Amino acid sequence: SKESIDAAMKDGCNFPMGPFALLDFIGLDTSLSILQAIYDESADPNYAPAPLLRRMVTAGKLGKKSGEGFYTYLL
Repeated sequence: SKESIDAAMKDGCNFPMGPFALLDFIGLDTSLSILQAIYDESADPNYAPAPLLRRMVTAGKLGKKSGEGFYTYLL
């Protein structure tokens, strides 16, 4: 689960936050734009934005700034 992954990265790797919490903090739209730009320049499939990320942005789930991303936030 996203919670398990975030907890493992925080607790096991001593990261300040897990990857899903970080994506919500940065903004899913910002992350999508960055990944798309890197992919467009490199054509490296490792940087191709995940379809889930695209669907979430299209649905307006942008992370903390919209109140919902991988987690739900009070605005």
